[in-house]
Amino acid sequence: MRLELPRLGHTVTVCPDGLTAIAALDKNTYDCIIVDLDMPGKDGISVIAHCKEISPETEAVVLTGKSTTETAIAALRHGAFDYLTKPCKLIEIQALLNRVTEKRQLQQKYRALQHQVLRLEGAPQLIGKTPGMQKVKVLIEKVAPTSSTVLILGETGTGKELVARALHDNSPRAENPFVAINCGALPETLIESELFGHRKGAFTGADDHRTGLFEVAHGGTIFLDEIGELPKSMQAKLLRVLESGEIRRVGENKSVTVDVRVVCATHRDLQAMVAEEEFREDLMYRINTFEINLPPLRERIDDVPELALHLLARHRRGGKAELAADTIEALRGHIWPGNVRELANVIEHATILCDEGPIHREHLPQHFDSRQLQGAAKQRRGIMTLREMEMEAIIEALERNDGSKPKAAGQLGVSLKTLYNKLNSASELEKSA
Repeated sequence: MRLELPRLGHTVTVCPDGLTAIAALDKNTYDCIIVDLDMPGKDGISVIAHCKEISPETEAVVLTGKSTTETAIAALRHGAFDYLTKPCKLIEIQALLNRVTEKRQLQQKYRALQHQVLRLEGAPQLIGKTPGMQKVKVLIEKVAPTSSTVLILGETGTGKELVARALHDNSPRAENPFVAINCGALPETLIESELFGHRKGAFTGADDHRTGLFEVAHGGTIFLDEIGELPKSMQAKLLRVLESGEIRRVGENKSVTVDVRVVCATHRDLQAMVAEEEFREDLMYRINTFEINLPPLRERIDDVPELALHLLARHRRGGKAELAADTIEALRGHIWPGNVRELANVIEHATILCDEGPIHREHLPQHFDSRQLQGAAKQRRGIMTLREMEMEAIIEALERNDGSKPKAAGQLGVSLKTLYNKLNSASELEKSA
């Protein structure tokens, strides 16, 4: 096995006894262990029990003599995947390892599907016939069949994840997992574990072995949303993965090869972040092999009625989707600072008030018209200073998000730190005045 299995594509670690095997399991995670039942130090069942305790996903195969078949059945009861009777042929071992591989692939697809269902709110569909959206669709058609890394740029709420899904669905990887993760939504201490996985006991709170999302997405696509929020320490590790195709679980020293297409997205200006030394220049060039810019909703107002009808149809689940003329007029006249996400919220609100029949203007949120009036009032006031315009935009964003500074910063396209600096600066000016 030490000589022949590597020729068949397997990486093999050989241990002379049970204690050495347990020490190896404590350092690294393996897809499969093949153990003899009778070994010095620790017997095979003890090794399997230890393996299942620290790495439940690792499959165990037992080698046994014909006279100990009952013991092999006992090993199955302890969690072994299968057993082989000695002497066994190489072709039998390979067939069994193929079954282990198929099982692990099915488990990974199942996890990816669970992950996707949690995020999915309807079938991914890019709506829009304006020139800006037509250009996006052409770019997706061109780059989807390749394995190139893609960077999607656009304001918060413009539908960057839909573009990533369209890239995956139109690629040769479409039958494999699509895994999405928001880099800005995870605490810095958990990002590495989430992306690359960890072994049990690797850090405080690591009570179980965890498969990272890069492994879950093996053979498919991983979507790293808000890549601009990734900490500098993680940027270097991501760059290594992109260049080598290998990941290393937290708490292990053995690398694992993954076949994953990486699609990234951000609303931040990465060039400016590079200039401010907030983002690695080499990583920016690595993820920006192919760039897709999503236009904000205010630049494709003609798409708003079609988008609104699509969102309404989703909420009514097959019921008639219809917008009254006054509603269409109001929707087309709005500036949409929150883009498609804001439109989705407006339609959901209207659907609650009007569960059947056409949506009228009276069904739109109360603040909808007031924002329009605020905009007109600003125009009548005349020229404002840049600082006044900036602070008014910040106040409006905070009001829109019920005072949530992280959400307001996201909509404004600035970091949370920048938003706090702006607010502190304004407070100091008021005190000095």
